[in-house]
Amino acid sequence: MTITAERRQELIKEHGRAEGDTGSTEVQVAILTERIRNLTEHFKGHAKDNHSRRGLLMMVNKRRSLLDYLRHKDGQRYTDLIAKLGLRK
Repeated sequence: MTITAERRQELIKEHGRAEGDTGSTEVQVAILTERIRNLTEHFKGHAKDNHSRRGLLMMVNKRRSLLDYLRHKDGQRYTDLIAKLGLRK
């Protein structure tokens, strides 16, 4: 359900705006998206895991907040990011 350190570093390299960028909005959204996808797969086999479902909902809300911030701050970066991650508007 969690992502490995290697996968996290790949996401940071891929979505970071500069070398060593770990806290930009794009990186945070990419990491949250990866965790959300992992949890979604988890629920296919564990439908009654309501404690993890609460964590999933909190992650989805956090990602939505970050995406709203990015959309208001820089619309082009927002559209590029959702296209890259394959998210809906």
